Amino acid sequence: MTHVLEMIPARPAPPNRASRLNGARILGYALLCLWAILGAALLWSVISNWDIDKVSRYGPRYINGLSTTIALTVTSITLGAILSLPVAFARMSKNRVLNTVSYAYVYLFRSTPMLLQIFLVYYGLGSFRPQIEAIGLWWFFREAWYCAAFAMTLNTAAYQAEILRGAIQSVPRGQTEGANSLGLPTPITFWKIILPQALIVALRPYGNEIIFMIKGSAVVAVVTVLDLMGQTRYAFSRTFDYQTYLWAAIFYLTIVEALRHTWAWLEARLTRHLKR
Repeated sequence: MTHVLEMIPARPAPPNRASRLNGARILGYALLCLWAILGAALLWSVISNWDIDKVSRYGPRYINGLSTTIALTVTSITLGAILSLPVAFARMSKNRVLNTVSYAYVYLFRSTPMLLQIFLVYYGLGSFRPQIEAIGLWWFFREAWYCAAFAMTLNTAAYQAEILRGAIQSVPRGQTEGANSLGLPTPITFWKIILPQALIVALRPYGNEIIFMIKGSAVVAVVTVLDLMGQTRYAFSRTFDYQTYLWAAIFYLTIVEALRHTWAWLEARLTRHLKR
């Protein structure tokens, strides 16, 4: 048997190596400088060409369009979340009919552009006016706002159903087995154990979906809905000033950034017990 006769003396930590200036770092700095110059030029363009008459004339229209965009997004996301629950359960069902129908619905709305879906709802269903009037729903499908909200709801429900299905299936099977070993009923197991863990996994994809719907709602302007983009097109047709689109971009950027920071705070709040 051997034993240590002398301890190795403690040694200081190795010094940090100075970072070398390589090609990738130089390219990164150059791109950052380019973005900074473009941002400064854009800001200077807005300030130097500021026209208070245009702001006072079209500012209320932008605010009205912004409220329409937010209303469309909130309505479609809320109704889509409700509709996505049975669709997600049908996708996970062992019933072949339910699984096939739900798969076809998800595949159809995820594989076609939302603009096409809005056209089909607004213009396509208008071709069946006598039949729709017969069932008393023409008051709904004759309004562009309702048709846009309806198409957006169907679109986001397909995406949210896949987000929810993937999140539920990502929860380890051992969670369900442990709940069964304790004698917990299946509804309690799902609502109290599986779903809370699945929602944490789905939180960030849900945020991305909301941001996508905010930006995607701009296409409703082509069916005469005067949302933020619709009001922007109106202002440009009267002024032919490119800054009208710049104002719209600033509005969209502000909404997305506010939502992104809010979602990051919510995610940090809900996952605080998972951090070590």
